[in-house]
Amino acid sequence: MNNTVEEGKTAAITSYILIVGVFIAMSMNGETKNPYASFHIRQALGLSITFISLGLIISNFDSILISAPMWLFVSVLWTYGIFTAIRGETKPIPLLGDFFQKWLKNVA
Repeated sequence: MNNTVEEGKTAAITSYILIVGVFIAMSMNGETKNPYASFHIRQALGLSITFISLGLIISNFDSILISAPMWLFVSVLWTYGIFTAIRGETKPIPLLGDFFQKWLKNVA
């Protein structure tokens, strides 16, 4: 298990660099299909989709009172995700992580 984490850690951390990082990490993990990297790629992809979706919805309101909580919400989840990747853990992102694993099970 520890060897799997070490082999997939670079791809796992890379996946949290916005949406571009997800695609780079998917490419890095393409041949090896490391389960640790795949877990974090699904988490980061789900987080990126959530960020874009919320951004599209909230952009219609043009209010700091609506957009600031969205940024805070996504930032906290992103920080949690990247730090679990750095620590070598496979903890799902709070609230949404289990859904990301289920919905994106065919990704990575």
